[in-house]
Amino acid sequence: MTIARKIETILSRSSWIRKMFEEGGRLKAQHGAQNVFDFSLGNPNIAAPECFDKALAETACSCSGEHGYMPNTGYPHVRQAVARHVSEEQAVTVGEADIVMTCGASGALNVALKTLLDPGDEVLTPIPCFVEYGFYADNHGGVLKTVPTHPDFSLDLEGFEQAITDRTKVVLINSPNNPTGQIYSRESLDALGDLLRRKSAAFQRTIYLVSDEPYRKIVFDNHFVPSIFGCYANSIIGTSYSKDISIPGERIGFAAVNPAADFHDDVLNGMALANRILGFVNAPALMQKIIACLQGTSVDISLYQRKRDLLCEGLADAGYTFVTPPGTFYLFPQTPIADDVEFVRALQEELILVVPGSGFNGPGHFRIAFCVDDDTIVKALPGFKRVMARFR
Repeated sequence: MTIARKIETILSRSSWIRKMFEEGGRLKAQHGAQNVFDFSLGNPNIAAPECFDKALAETACSCSGEHGYMPNTGYPHVRQAVARHVSEEQAVTVGEADIVMTCGASGALNVALKTLLDPGDEVLTPIPCFVEYGFYADNHGGVLKTVPTHPDFSLDLEGFEQAITDRTKVVLINSPNNPTGQIYSRESLDALGDLLRRKSAAFQRTIYLVSDEPYRKIVFDNHFVPSIFGCYANSIIGTSYSKDISIPGERIGFAAVNPAADFHDDVLNGMALANRILGFVNAPALMQKIIACLQGTSVDISLYQRKRDLLCEGLADAGYTFVTPPGTFYLFPQTPIADDVEFVRALQEELILVVPGSGFNGPGHFRIAFCVDDDTIVKALPGFKRVMARFR
């Protein structure tokens, strides 16, 4: 084999999400796209808001010749606009210098981890969790350690207390959570902040809380996402515009560092350097200019809530057990058998594509991405019901 052994190993256990997405292509070619119910990929199906299309057209027409480099952290006027909005969301005054524009949330997380981790440092995350976190930690010499959540997917603070060691450098959370849709409460985040302060003092090293927040605006039933900056000073937000304004292919996001963080300037200087040496260099220039005037904008979130309710009602009627998600466009039901891969394969026989929960460190479950046409949900429900009947 000519490729690196490490990449070869990763390929052998590559993402279930991509596997199911690719299987969907095969089934659609065989049975027709209209007959395959693909819930595998969190690819927003609601069109970007009209204001995005307008800003895209206006910016493209007005920036002739303006395609050069800018500071690695992004255009100053863009970071100013982002900082104003983050200040409102976090109820903490954030400045232009606290913002690094990135290639999506994944870019933000990798830039942060590159800056913070020494070889062997531990990144602690609650599970179920996004499938790429282990790769992100490993990219920068870190080791991902996991902490199970409660049955409703809320944070287990006792589990964190036991899991934090003198090698813990980052606690990485994702709220609203992919794959569960759970939102961590203010009370639990305050408690987590208190725990991290105590452990940082005990081990005489700063433990950073990194919050992955691309679904912050996709919340239902009057739920809200608490301020991370208000819970813990040594905190960093990584997020994107991919989900809330339906532009995942444009790869635009940002990292925000709490102004009160220890070694604040060192962290930001490190992130600016990491943005360059990881090969991102800077976030896309055109997209930066567009999102500068779209702060606080999102698609109509009520459309996702309607999809959630349609799906939850149908699956409850079919006998599925699940926690109704207060956010995101994911549902994470239990499988009626221990082998979630076997159950997912049974759904595949009904031309229903979902992702096994074991791919998210959540065995015994499966993830449904309901960012699809309502008609796809309605037509898939009989198949969901038939498969449940087989295993009950």
